[in-house]
Amino acid sequence: MRGLIRNSKREWAFYSGCATLVMMALVYIGWTRTHGNLPDVQWWTGWAAGLLLVDVAVAYLLGKRAERRIDQLQLAMKQAASNQGSVRLPELKADAFSETYLDFNRLMERQDANMKLLRAFGEQQVLEEAPTQEEAVLEERRRLARDLHDTVSQQLFALHMASSSLPKLMELAPEQGRQVMQQLIVMSSSAQKQMRGLIAQLRPMELQGRSLAEALDRWFPDYCRQNGLQGTLDLQENLKLSEAMEYQLFLIIQEAMANVVKHAEAKDVRLALGETNSQISLQIEDDGSGFRAEQIRTGAYGLSTMRERAQKLGGDAEILTKPGSGTRVRVWFPKI
Repeated sequence: MRGLIRNSKREWAFYSGCATLVMMALVYIGWTRTHGNLPDVQWWTGWAAGLLLVDVAVAYLLGKRAERRIDQLQLAMKQAASNQGSVRLPELKADAFSETYLDFNRLMERQDANMKLLRAFGEQQVLEEAPTQEEAVLEERRRLARDLHDTVSQQLFALHMASSSLPKLMELAPEQGRQVMQQLIVMSSSAQKQMRGLIAQLRPMELQGRSLAEALDRWFPDYCRQNGLQGTLDLQENLKLSEAMEYQLFLIIQEAMANVVKHAEAKDVRLALGETNSQISLQIEDDGSGFRAEQIRTGAYGLSTMRERAQKLGGDAEILTKPGSGTRVRVWFPKI
């Protein structure tokens, strides 16, 4: 676009110069017909050259002014395309771009109105779905109880049986006893890993009677401690979030943290929640093993669920990762 603007400025200067030459020719013809004699040639040439330079300079300045107007419009369009809040252009008076600026502002006003309707509808839907989701949580806990019985409980029983016979075995066959001890270590490690995975799937009702910040202050450190993580919590003060947005954000955070426990093999995790002039932003970053980008598309890492929750309120989510470089989950909502 800048190349087009530069070419346009040259064209305006060229055509303006041509118009000046035509005007000078007409003046020349008119002067000779009415006065007969011309003024001094040097005077005439100097006057004509000065007029031509002034005309070209004026045309260039007008082109520069148009370039600034187009740059301003282009920047506003980029901001609007990246959901950077309510973008508006200044109102212009008696300007070639005034109608275009006005049309852009009208378009953004309609977009903001539509976004507010979408947000209101999404929040109402979330609040209406909350009782159903609580029932789903209860059902999920019943499923976890069955999983505990089928996996960890049976492994603990096997550990108990093997460890009970170990003292006698060490007396009669020490070498075989040491092998059993190694098996016990492997079995206990497996049971611990499965237990952590099941704990990661729990969805405690931490938001009841609390704001999101209060719930995270209570839940996040406990969750990290229970799962062997060093957690850092960075919450911006005085965040103003609707009830529906707090609910969705908390579920997204739980989903992302469960992924850290189950897949990341991380030691440190950082959760940051804040806002800018245009967005509410959530980031969860770990120092784990990471994974290949194509694995995200399989749905194993919960991106579709997190994105669906964010999109209910006009936002979106993404996972940034690569093998050996940790993982970052980013969720954002436009401010309206």
